[in-house]
Amino acid sequence: QVQLVESGGGLVQPGGSLTLSCAASGVILTIGPMDWYRQAPGKERELVATITTGGVTNYADSVKGRFTISRDNAENTVYLHMNSLIPEDTAVYYCHTAATSWPSGPTFYYWGQGTQVTVSS
Repeated sequence: QVQLVESGGGLVQPGGSLTLSCAASGVILTIGPMDWYRQAPGKERELVATITTGGVTNYADSVKGRFTISRDNAENTVYLHMNSLIPEDTAVYYCHTAATSWPSGPTFYYWGQGTQVTVSS
């Protein structure tokens, strides 16, 4: 009942910046924390950043000080602002959240389709 659509990926030079967006749509009653994960070739998917509905954030050590996660609760959208990008940030980035669609209904977990970020000169 909920779809997550990411955008904003692309090719960027080392030291550059990108901002990813993820918009949730569909039948939405509540959305919980929203997260960004990434998966590089040959590696496991890893949590990059998370933000609660109240705006509390947490980051992987590898991106602290370079990435900022934010959200617009009115638009059900989460952003990932990425600065000082390095080649090791190259990966497919996925957004993830938990949402309910009706009162007293179950909570489901959703993934976006992923957006490629490539950091290369």
